[in-house]
Amino acid sequence: MTLLDYTHVDVFATEPFQGNSLPVFCTTDGLTARQMLRVTQELRHFEAIFLQPTSQEQTWRARVFDLSTELPFAGHPLLGAAAVLHRAAAAGRSCDTSVRTWHIELPDRTVQLTTRRTGRGWRAVLDQGRPQFLGTVADRGAVAHAFGLDEGDLNQSLPVEVVSTGLRYLIVPVRPHVLAKARIAYDITPLVRAAGADFAVLFDESRLEIRHWTNDGVVEDIATGSAAGTIGAYRQRHGLDATGRQFDLRQGRFTGRPSILTIQARGAADGAETVLVGGPVAFVGSGSLHVPP
Repeated sequence: MTLLDYTHVDVFATEPFQGNSLPVFCTTDGLTARQMLRVTQELRHFEAIFLQPTSQEQTWRARVFDLSTELPFAGHPLLGAAAVLHRAAAAGRSCDTSVRTWHIELPDRTVQLTTRRTGRGWRAVLDQGRPQFLGTVADRGAVAHAFGLDEGDLNQSLPVEVVSTGLRYLIVPVRPHVLAKARIAYDITPLVRAAGADFAVLFDESRLEIRHWTNDGVVEDIATGSAAGTIGAYRQRHGLDATGRQFDLRQGRFTGRPSILTIQARGAADGAETVLVGGPVAFVGSGSLHVPP
């Protein structure tokens, strides 16, 4: 008897086996947080999302896990989940070109997404809401050292700053061509937490490209939707994109899965009112778990 069915998608990818992979579970009755974490660890994707329907057809509850813990928010799992929901709702209607709106209830907040079918698959956009700017870090040398860099490798015209659109990221701006030599040689959790952040992300404005790892440096992420939202807010705040135009952010080049995340910060030039992060979603396959963890 099938216990749990899931759909395997690649987010920020127009074709399968690109972008950031994700299992989406739409039936999770009775699963505990411990079981969801065990399932995530078993499947070994960067993250997994577990959905539960509500009385409203386009409102779902969700819990997101990475390989070590539950996350209060994450970008690519929400985008992938919304695409899976739209595809299921449109089953049998190949000419469905509608734009659908979804509300996904996380443990601490509710987010809104829109989805549509495209000529090559599906596209989802997440409204990450109003960003928070949580302070800058003065000791740039210590931050640079955490990534195997010198202080001179940092972009001197931009601050090292903590920004949140759901998760708190320490944004570390670097000079052109520096991303290639960056690495995390030891667990940077104490440094990140001391700055008031959850994670850190390296940002090259010249290429509009980022790199992000788990804090212990063991795994490099392919396409980080939550970090992308903070970059959109950061660029607008510091006059890099004061007009609020949509732009593409690159990630994943160093993992062999290059991805493009589309971002738009909306609002006044001196502070975004909301940040939209979107991209294509490719469907790879499906599976079933027959034994509970």
